[in-house]
Amino acid sequence: MTIQEIQEEIVDEFSMFDDWMQRYEYMIELGKSLPLIEEKYKVEENLIKGCQSKVWVHADLIGDKLAFSADSDAIITKGIVAILIRAYSNQHPTDILEADNKFIDEIGLKEHLSPTRANGLVSMIKQLKMYAIAYQTQLD
Repeated sequence: MTIQEIQEEIVDEFSMFDDWMQRYEYMIELGKSLPLIEEKYKVEENLIKGCQSKVWVHADLIGDKLAFSADSDAIITKGIVAILIRAYSNQHPTDILEADNKFIDEIGLKEHLSPTRANGLVSMIKQLKMYAIAYQTQLD
């Protein structure tokens, strides 16, 4: 699936819920299903700067696609990173760099997060794109 298709699927899933408590519960479930990052990658250099919680993200280049793994010490944040990993993992770095993030607004995520969590979300997206830039240069 393309990033766009995955993002549309996420928007459709979130639209099934009537209120934000249900959406938060769904995000928590997504976080619980997140494949855990290996302990050896839970290091300072993989911590997302700008997050109130601790969030670790690691990327591996498999063939010509980036595979992300992540973890967080906070359950909501873990759900947020799970959504991002789902949208951007196993995609070509160029596609990650060209993808827009309007699906975040479409599901209403940013407006329902505290300012510090919203800043953390922006930092997570920025870090995923930084990995894409780093690995794109290896592919060129």
